[in-house]
Amino acid sequence: MPGQPGAARFDVLVVGAGHAGAHLAMSLRQLGFRGTVALLGDEPDWPYERPPLSKDYLAGAKPFEALLLKEPEYWALKDIAVLRGRRVVSVDPTAHEVRTGDGAALGYGVLAWCAGGVPRRLPCAGSHLAGVHTVRTRADVDLMREELATAARVAVVGGGYIGLEAASVLTEMGKAVTVIEMQDRVLARVAGEPVSRFYEAEHRARGVQVMLNTVVSRIEERDGRAGGVRLGDGTVLPADMVVAGIGIVPAVQPLLDAGAAGGNGVEVDACCRTSLPDIYAVGDCAAHRNRFADGGSVRVESVQNAVDQAFVAARAITGAPAPYDAVPWFWSNQYDLRLQTVGLSAGHDAVVVRGEPAARSFSVIYLRRSAVVALDCVNATRDYVQGKALVAGALVVEPARLADTTQPLKALAAAGRA
Repeated sequence: MPGQPGAARFDVLVVGAGHAGAHLAMSLRQLGFRGTVALLGDEPDWPYERPPLSKDYLAGAKPFEALLLKEPEYWALKDIAVLRGRRVVSVDPTAHEVRTGDGAALGYGVLAWCAGGVPRRLPCAGSHLAGVHTVRTRADVDLMREELATAARVAVVGGGYIGLEAASVLTEMGKAVTVIEMQDRVLARVAGEPVSRFYEAEHRARGVQVMLNTVVSRIEERDGRAGGVRLGDGTVLPADMVVAGIGIVPAVQPLLDAGAAGGNGVEVDACCRTSLPDIYAVGDCAAHRNRFADGGSVRVESVQNAVDQAFVAARAITGAPAPYDAVPWFWSNQYDLRLQTVGLSAGHDAVVVRGEPAARSFSVIYLRRSAVVALDCVNATRDYVQGKALVAGALVVEPARLADTTQPLKALAAAGRA
């Protein structure tokens, strides 16, 4: 293969050191792969968990060391080169090389792209002012924590998982929090209305101001930093800090520039192979056909998807391919509430509420063409565990039986398979 003389070369180069990249590198060794492996990440830290960033780490309840996926010694023991603080800016699929931001070239036999995504910036004036934050990296949250000592009022833009998790932590820290959501309910992109209204009420009960059907037109400046949020109707909401939780942009531009098929993510097949030779993509940045999405192509932003796809890609790289077919699952911790989701509810045409939301322990079951496709379980771990079989089998169960809490879901699943 052609390449730059003297450039470092690896049998497998993994770009992205989050859950997807780290687990892919680990899986290669678990499967007995003996070639050279490098794990390249754009942060200075060793690979770490991201979900706690908007929860325990933001709250100061968990030190960073507790977030590490493995101790630094592990990577040397497994002969995995960890290249920290480096970002890939271009890919040459013909030469089998990538180039990093410092101009260095790295060669590969196989490239595994696990770069995830970058937080979507607020599309308004003032979005780059000091005091406007996103929650994606340790550095993001460290900066927030530094500024919180002098921030009494916080505006959270976006009522999804990240926004609401941050709102719950900040509220418990004694901050005056306002959540601004452009849609007519929180969690609108990921959950049904019963779950949305429940969480809206829970946040309001703790003093959070929840503003729905509201857009942000600009971030106002005060003394060189964010001092308020101007809304679409001209109202200015004073704020000492602004947190944007409006999703991510998949980090795939170098692959698209190199000719990979994709758009909102890079397209991969059932074994995580892209359209480019010897290049795989895994995790938040990989768009794939998923039977739980009614056959459509989706990007699934979750730890589960990252880990499961990483193992699928590692198997394909080591010559034992097996298609990805995992049941998606997610979770979110807010206050004393644990939301556990199994399946993908997008496109559902019916909803069954199991239990009483007023009791703060209930499940919402989603149906598509009469089959169970997803569950949202609030403080209802038994439903979550037992409901997975209903989703995996796309089982058809009478709504009245699903709603009956005296009937365990595992019994309904067994009856549905019979």
